[in-house]
Amino acid sequence: MTTESISRLAEAVSCTPAACEILDWDSKFFGVRIARVIGHRMDREKAAEVLRAVREESIHCVYFLADPEPATTQIAERSGFHLVDVRVTLAARLLSSHGGLWQGDGVREVDVADIPTIREIAARSHTDSRFYRDGCFPRDLCDELYRIWITRSCHGCADAVLVAEHESRPAGYVSCHLKGDGRAEIGLVGIDENARNKGLGGKLVRHALRWFQEREVQEVTVATQGSNIAALRLYQKCGFLTRAMQLWFHYWREFPDKEDAAC
Repeated sequence: MTTESISRLAEAVSCTPAACEILDWDSKFFGVRIARVIGHRMDREKAAEVLRAVREESIHCVYFLADPEPATTQIAERSGFHLVDVRVTLAARLLSSHGGLWQGDGVREVDVADIPTIREIAARSHTDSRFYRDGCFPRDLCDELYRIWITRSCHGCADAVLVAEHESRPAGYVSCHLKGDGRAEIGLVGIDENARNKGLGGKLVRHALRWFQEREVQEVTVATQGSNIAALRLYQKCGFLTRAMQLWFHYWREFPDKEDAAC
């Protein structure tokens, strides 16, 4: 799950230019005012600017994707940010072996009739993400976030969504995003809980690489959670190598008063 993909769901409006920006979509969806720190490093001055913006702009929650640099992480923690996720980015160079004809192995491009099924797969497939791990976002809204995300991907936010079938029904998906200049990105990958450990994830990723190869993509990236060992092993088996690691921090001005929130 990547920062670029989240940005497709939100329109950002400038808050305090040197510090953070308000995320309109996230704020409306979760019902609290949410911002994102600009950049991936933090010093004392920047931390002070962010906290001042929190007060002056009535911000409830701030996201911060940090480089794993000691001074940055220490200042973030001392300023009240808490670590919610480790983001691992992997990359693969496409080879000629990824080309060729599609095989009749149950992987195809999404059809509008698939959307209700894959929406429910999405609602159960991304529970390792930072929204769930934060503990302060209601779980039902986290489920709905991924329903909306895959629906929008099917309706044009992704350049393609590929579906894997199991027992004649959709059982998994992968979203494909062209970035230009020979680059591309895998977005969401989800497998129905009743069809896991059957090789569907590998099929989907290999078909995504083939789809990219047909469009003359040279390099594909994907991001996942550091705790998602199954996803890391899947991508490594498909030829991806780790490129970068970053840390997701969240700051809450005050914890939301919600019955289904962990805080």
